[in-house]
Amino acid sequence: MNPRSGRPRGEQPERDGNQKDSPQTQTPSIGPRIIWIILLFALGAWAWQAFFQPGTASTQVSYTEFRSQVQADNVKSVTITGNQVNGKLINAAKTTDSSGKQQSYQDFTTYVPSFGDRNLLPTLETHNVDVNVQPDNSVSILTLLINFLPFVLLGVLAVIYFRRLQSQGQGLFSMGQSGAKLYDRRKERTTFEDVAGAQGAKTELMEVIDFLKDPDRFHTLGGTIPKGVLLVGSPGTGKTLLARAVAGEAGVPFFSITGSDFMEMFVGVGASRVRDLFKEAKKVAPCIIFIDELDSIGRRRGAGLGGGHDEREQTLNQLLSEMDGFEPTQSVIVMAATNRPDILDPALLRPGRFDRRITVDLPTLKDRMEIIRIHSRNKPLAPDVDIEYIARGTPGFSGADLENLMNEAALLAARKNKKAIEQVDVEESRDKVLMGLERRNLALTADETRMIAYHESGHALLAAFLPNTDPIHKVTIVPRGRAMGVTQQLPEREKYLYPREYMLDRLAVMMGGRAAEDLVYQTATSGAENDLKQATKLARKMVLDWGMSQRLGHVALGSESQEVFLGEELGHHREYSEDTARDVDQEVKKILDEAFNRARSVLTEHRSGLDTLAEALVEHEELTGQQVIKLLGIAVPDGDGRARKKLADDTVKEQAEA
Repeated sequence: MNPRSGRPRGEQPERDGNQKDSPQTQTPSIGPRIIWIILLFALGAWAWQAFFQPGTASTQVSYTEFRSQVQADNVKSVTITGNQVNGKLINAAKTTDSSGKQQSYQDFTTYVPSFGDRNLLPTLETHNVDVNVQPDNSVSILTLLINFLPFVLLGVLAVIYFRRLQSQGQGLFSMGQSGAKLYDRRKERTTFEDVAGAQGAKTELMEVIDFLKDPDRFHTLGGTIPKGVLLVGSPGTGKTLLARAVAGEAGVPFFSITGSDFMEMFVGVGASRVRDLFKEAKKVAPCIIFIDELDSIGRRRGAGLGGGHDEREQTLNQLLSEMDGFEPTQSVIVMAATNRPDILDPALLRPGRFDRRITVDLPTLKDRMEIIRIHSRNKPLAPDVDIEYIARGTPGFSGADLENLMNEAALLAARKNKKAIEQVDVEESRDKVLMGLERRNLALTADETRMIAYHESGHALLAAFLPNTDPIHKVTIVPRGRAMGVTQQLPEREKYLYPREYMLDRLAVMMGGRAAEDLVYQTATSGAENDLKQATKLARKMVLDWGMSQRLGHVALGSESQEVFLGEELGHHREYSEDTARDVDQEVKKILDEAFNRARSVLTEHRSGLDTLAEALVEHEELTGQQVIKLLGIAVPDGDGRARKKLADDTVKEQAEA
């Protein structure tokens, strides 16, 4: 995720930054080329000999016919090779072939009887026939090459094919080998300095590294080396990067492999690869084995209808046995990464196998700032780029998302022929990552544009007036992706607890678009589809999971999320009655109706502000949060958040200057 800039301890420093990391140019080997040239030349000679060599056709005649032509003084010359006689007539003669047709010939072939003919040579001499004799075993090298060329070509192709399979780890005799890569500390440069944030995870992993480097310090207190470390986190949070950093920090051998590398179409190959991996690891212990995407082989066994997957289950059984089976493994730590811990087999997660479970969370505001700085090292930034502002505007972004954000900003700036990345490029790349590309070619009528403007203005006005909402960042009616318009709100700080009042205000803001349509046009459009889905989902969680329903009280009716295996899904039953389910539906509808009525009431009270925002959106297509506050002319109370207070102060200042 991050560029490799640190260096492991005890190693030489990196090369100069001006020196490029381009691979060295190597002269390709000419041996294979010569072999292919020789084979192609031989193939051409064989084809010319077989299909294009000029020559006369030789007709096979009977030995009696041959003697008759000799007696008639019509044979010019003969060549005797063993029992075969090839000759040429002075004048063409006619003979009858096997089909009964007459044909003329001048070159002929016949065979001397096996019992011989003592009078043949005297007869030939009497009739002045030129006699040539060749040994019957004379075979030239070219003839052998031509005859055996197809077999040679097949053999060469077979050797090349099997060598290529073996180089890819797919050879017949290497199928049971693990194929794990041994980390080379002379080439890799990733350390914990390259990992922004994740302080808790780095502390836990550093303790494992210290244990491998100095185990006596822990043995004196009765501590034993942990068998396994499981990294759990959402995709893109840096689990694999942490593993590479462990490899850079540790002074022990580090084997890395993915879970899919164990799987094969043949049952038992995965288990054989697990055995081979641990066999190699024990030879160089103490060491670390890292398995990426553990869920590909560690799924719960026997789940679903129709049985399980034999190859995967045998591979998992062998992994369990190697980690803590009848013969315990000493000084071999297994690290693994997954983003689906809910589907892992319980036998993997028990103590003695994966003793430590380290959660790699999404980065906080401070972590996002550090990550953005790391991904901006090799990118020229304009003076107006505010890294803290970018980090505050990207809540919920993972490290991979932030890397993609800065890369998209660089691409946008390059597309505009800029020398540095500006703040507007980062903002545009953020909108592109979140909502997709602009659809400027979408043909909308004036009425549709105005209706979309009122819809987004309803969201924005409620977000501005309600006391428990996040500040407005941007309102736009430019279509992006599947959205016809968007009202963006950004939290002032990281939030970990959400009170009921915040949820109710959030629901009212979601209903603001539909309420504006009902108030202004007395209708409803399909543009509120996503708003209604999100609002219904939030209201149902309030009732089922968070106990925020006055009618049902403080009870959690929602069950824990289960793996989407077919068997478990069919066998799952809700833990409440039909009457309670009816009450849940009624409570959800009640909460949504109250949110809609509240939104419509606020919009009715501030109808002039709604019209002002809609007209401004139709004219400019996009408004910032500061412009929305200024157009509405509202005063933000003190202590209502740093960002919102700043917007209010700027508005008051501008009004005073005017």
